[in-house]
Amino acid sequence: MIAFKYAIAFLLVAASCLAAAADTPKFTEADFIARDFKFANGQVLAELRIHYRTLGIIARDANGRATNVVLIGHGTGGSGASLTEPPNGSVLFAAELFGPGQPLDAAKYFIVVPDGLGHGKSSKPSDGLHARFPRYGYRDMVQAQYRMLTEGLKVDHLRLVMGTSMGGMQTWMWGELHPEFMDALMPLASLPVQIAGRNRMWRKMSIEAIRGDPGFQKGDYTTQPAGLKVAIEMLVLMGSNPVIRQKTMPTRAQTDTAVNASIASAMKTTDANDLAYALDASFDYDPAPDLGKIRVPLLAINSADDLINPPELGLLEAGVAKVAKGRSIVIPLSDETVGHGTHTKAKLWKADLATLLRDTER
Repeated sequence: MIAFKYAIAFLLVAASCLAAAADTPKFTEADFIARDFKFANGQVLAELRIHYRTLGIIARDANGRATNVVLIGHGTGGSGASLTEPPNGSVLFAAELFGPGQPLDAAKYFIVVPDGLGHGKSSKPSDGLHARFPRYGYRDMVQAQYRMLTEGLKVDHLRLVMGTSMGGMQTWMWGELHPEFMDALMPLASLPVQIAGRNRMWRKMSIEAIRGDPGFQKGDYTTQPAGLKVAIEMLVLMGSNPVIRQKTMPTRAQTDTAVNASIASAMKTTDANDLAYALDASFDYDPAPDLGKIRVPLLAINSADDLINPPELGLLEAGVAKVAKGRSIVIPLSDETVGHGTHTKAKLWKADLATLLRDTER
């Protein structure tokens, strides 16, 4: 899903997640500083910070080449914490993947979960530059992670690149921009086409709600502009599926109460500039023309109840057909799926991940 911690469907499992958090793997956090980082538009930051989490130990072959590194990207507006920490990521994602005997057992793999450029504890507009922060796109985000891996962690090869939502879209880009750098790709909850149609509509309306608000003050507001609430409402609306919504909020009063609580919580932790930039960052995303450049096995996984990437468009299958070693899975609607956020419920697709890893093992 769009990786906000306040999505209504995930609030329902927060208590159980908190209870089990102590049993999940503990990541080490660090920062990488990219000096004189040049954006695709020509702008330069003297120091660009990329925050990241790691788990495990890097393994290298006789030539010193990394053999077990896995890069995992998160969704729009979130951070690596959405996949590793309470209330959701620790149980729905980390606890299903990184423990003993699990597909990405940390005793076997070195896991890297960065905060994307503009997100979390990485450099972002709200650090001080506000609307003067360079306009970044997905290509810049991938390049920043590439520098973090190669310069910071001295990683020259990845066993796997995978990601959820925005991280899923960037997984397609990794395969095109650095086709020899990994053994396998697994994008989740994404489509290999530029953002258009309804997906572009809600993003554009959210951005304009923020930047068109008089309180935005060209990005130099002292209190969050009212338009931020509209943008958050759009994100919450798109994040789940109608079956869950009807089941968990069967009355008007229950719906209003749940929505109001969700929005109020998000308003406390979301910055308008950061969100507008994050939503706008997909402007340069269009992997369709270069899908033939992807050389390694790719497994794309979506869910049938995803409002952001609806399966009836047929775009996933059409795109995968252009990837030499590509295939796709659409998880059927069930009592377990949660719309776009199904990407974080690893128990629904971790067996497919295990198969991909087994099939690409050298």
